[in-house]
Amino acid sequence: MSDPGYEDRLQAWVGRELLTLRPGQDPVNVPMIRHWVEAMEDENPVYLDEDAARATGRDGIVAPASMLQAWTMRGYAASVSPDAGRTGSDELTDLLAEGGYTSVVATDSEFEFHRELVPGDHVGVEETLEAISPEKKTALGPGRFISTVRTYRDASGEVVATQRWRMLRFRPAEKPEPKALRPRPAINHDNEFWFAAAREHRLVIQRCADCKSLRHPPGPCCPQCGSFGWDTVESAGEGHVYTYVVNHHPRHPAFDYPLVVAVIELAEGTRLIANMTGVEPADVEIGMPVVLDWIDPDPDLSLPVFRPAAAAEES
Repeated sequence: MSDPGYEDRLQAWVGRELLTLRPGQDPVNVPMIRHWVEAMEDENPVYLDEDAARATGRDGIVAPASMLQAWTMRGYAASVSPDAGRTGSDELTDLLAEGGYTSVVATDSEFEFHRELVPGDHVGVEETLEAISPEKKTALGPGRFISTVRTYRDASGEVVATQRWRMLRFRPAEKPEPKALRPRPAINHDNEFWFAAAREHRLVIQRCADCKSLRHPPGPCCPQCGSFGWDTVESAGEGHVYTYVVNHHPRHPAFDYPLVVAVIELAEGTRLIANMTGVEPADVEIGMPVVLDWIDPDPDLSLPVFRPAAAAEES
């Protein structure tokens, strides 16, 4: 934070009330207890069986202690109502967001129970801020631990429990944007063999089974003799720049610009379009000898690229 008074503004909240005593929407009741124990698979009979509860010395059934917060939750409708009114907790949240602490995770909670709740109890809760830590480095990002004390009271104002609640308000660590994937090639029955070989870093050329002429790009029929029979030969990976362009626009996030796109004439006699690497655009020349290299833009794609033969010999 650039505001030198920010820390003082934060610490001024310590000891202040975040929530004025607010009664729960409903008193402790058996249907809610039933829903809770069924969801939690808690089979303790003192929660629903009057006789079992009395056998333990109680006057009747009691609510599970772990339900305490449930009796004071204001519910979804109240949380989004424009008439709900702002609390000190809302103001503190805004101040923390001002410092960039926009994310939250609960860290721990400690309860001290003064008595068990029974059906008919109407519980309310109030909350004060106990402490705000200095900024800490955490795995989630820089943050502050916020400790509060919640006091739960019955309708007569008697304390039934207290809760020390601690959460981490943190500034999410910035994550680098993942690089966009290269556009997917249009793979079909006629060219899938070529991309499969590329994934093995092998540059293959389709060859007519009858007249033995080579062709690229792959196709179902020999343009020389019309034969549908074919096999492949593996290129030695040597050639020269037949022609090229330097792309500046339009830009795609998967590529680094300026981008040299060249037509490479292989030593075997066929040509293919590929990117140039290891050379400045201004240094590319028609006729420049090149050698094969490979890039793996992502786990599902390998593509041939070419670099100047002289640079490859020097390395």
